[in-house]
Amino acid sequence: MTDLLSIMWVPFLACLVLVGILGYLGMHILARGVIFVDLALAQFAALGSTLAVLFEYDVHGALAFALSLAFTFIGALIFSLTRLRSLDIPQEAFIGVAWAVASSAAIVALHSAPHGAEHIEEMLVGSILWVTIQDVAKAAGIYLSVGLLHWVFRNKFLRISLDPDAASAAGMRVRWWDFLFYASFGFVVTSSVRIAGVLLVFCFLIVPSIVGALFARTVTGRLVVAWVFGWVVSMLGCVLSYTLDLPTGAAVVCTFGAALLVALAIRVPRLSRVGLRT
Repeated sequence: MTDLLSIMWVPFLACLVLVGILGYLGMHILARGVIFVDLALAQFAALGSTLAVLFEYDVHGALAFALSLAFTFIGALIFSLTRLRSLDIPQEAFIGVAWAVASSAAIVALHSAPHGAEHIEEMLVGSILWVTIQDVAKAAGIYLSVGLLHWVFRNKFLRISLDPDAASAAGMRVRWWDFLFYASFGFVVTSSVRIAGVLLVFCFLIVPSIVGALFARTVTGRLVVAWVFGWVVSMLGCVLSYTLDLPTGAAVVCTFGAALLVALAIRVPRLSRVGLRT
């Protein structure tokens, strides 16, 4: 037990911090019905770090972070402009295209790069086992700033997520607030991908939010369920990775998948169709 804690306490802490912010943002993503926006924005961030590798920057340095953030903002702008309620085109279509293009661009960029395959693997599953307390502290500072922004403007963000038509009718500049939402989301994703990789960040964002929606009806209730579920399952995944000598990021992703199946088996037989109340 002592060996486990000495090796895994920083990954444990990283999981707690990641679930805290992504569990909240995942609620917005589910309400908007743009489930794969996280994968797409994460891939934009990964494309930025890929170009940093190509230009021989330190992949964990400030220039690489700035490049990743710049590409994430490009994605945020694209997604804020493609929420076309007047056309019969789901936004997921644009998100899927953006993800495919960003992924392909990263593969093309790394085609001739030394250790390109290793970078692609790290981009997908991350290196959360080797995260440092300094990395966690920097990410926590960014998440705290984003969380404060969302707390101050919580009513506006919830309104454009839950009922954008009513928000527009009330005179809100929906595209502007959409961009602000995705830009703040981009800060979180850019920092998170550097720690946990694209796939694990996606699981932290979506799976706890799904379970929160299954077991609670209010915003607060869904957040509490999502956070508790995310923290417990991520801890379990880390323990299993240590015990079975498995890659930590991939093990946590698989644990989330198994836990979601258990939650569905418990809840779906008794589930009635309910709406979200603020």
